[in-house]
Amino acid sequence: MRITVLTGGASAERNVALASARQMVAALRNHGHHVVVVDTVTGFVPESQEDEHLLGRVGTTWPSVAELDSRERTFLLSALGALPEVRQADVICLALHGGRGEDGTLQAILDTIGVPYTGSRPIPSGIAMDKDASKRLFRDAEVPTAPWIMAPVPAATVEARLGWPAVVKPSKQGSTVGLTVVRQAAEFDGAVQFAAKFDDEVMVEAFIPGRELTVGILEDRALAVGEIIPRHEIFDYECKYTPGMSEEIFPALIPDPLTRQCQELGLLAHRTLKLGGYSRVDFRLTPEGRLVCLEANTLPGMTATSLLPQSAQALGIGFAELCDRICRAAEPRGVREHR
Repeated sequence: MRITVLTGGASAERNVALASARQMVAALRNHGHHVVVVDTVTGFVPESQEDEHLLGRVGTTWPSVAELDSRERTFLLSALGALPEVRQADVICLALHGGRGEDGTLQAILDTIGVPYTGSRPIPSGIAMDKDASKRLFRDAEVPTAPWIMAPVPAATVEARLGWPAVVKPSKQGSTVGLTVVRQAAEFDGAVQFAAKFDDEVMVEAFIPGRELTVGILEDRALAVGEIIPRHEIFDYECKYTPGMSEEIFPALIPDPLTRQCQELGLLAHRTLKLGGYSRVDFRLTPEGRLVCLEANTLPGMTATSLLPQSAQALGIGFAELCDRICRAAEPRGVREHR
């Protein structure tokens, strides 16, 4: 197949996207596909420049997106649809995380072009990215999720309704960007201001203690459940993307009934949001043995330390096969224009 990998983007997760693309490009080429790369900020990336452009490591901090944002907006509106690398592709492989690449904006543009792309459609993508909206659907579908309220809200209300500690985070971000665990009222306003730098909506969520579990979903099937043991209190940006900062165990060392329950709830969350192709659903397992869904990721990381590839590998699905199946699951969307 002729596969165009769209990557980069103008979100705080840009470096994660570039690292994902590096892994996926190599895997898809090894699987026999013709692959080219397009950055949604800078445009077509010649193969001779890929090693320099596609990051091998994510780093421990996220980039500033102020300048990148206007460049991406211009590129998506005026240049993306005219690129031969996009119009002539059999499949667009989305190696993007956060921002317009994951919130449904890019998916809507690709629908108008009519080219197949990996992952979910525009509306499910947007809902999954919006933690407030997705948690409302989870609650209605009886997918257990942590209590939450949306800012602005006084610290006294948070203390009365959720208690401390509480998690303050942007409502539409990933990779724990902008997230703070607040332990007392005096820390609350600063945490809200920090989260507001990354999104115009801020969520305040009850902190759920316990073990970190995750399950991948591929072609409407739950993959292996894994456990993440971060060196920090939470599985934060540094622990996610720095080798050695967390231990990932696939399959998780939990009882079989709990594994099946996690897989069933992960699949229910995926279906509740009407996600397509693949996703990853994250949970906390409380000390009492209760599963609480944290979020569903429509374009989960595909870096060297990412969880979805490990979830698939535990069932014998290698990385190259996983990338191939993700691309082959893409279906034509919209009306394909004459190329």
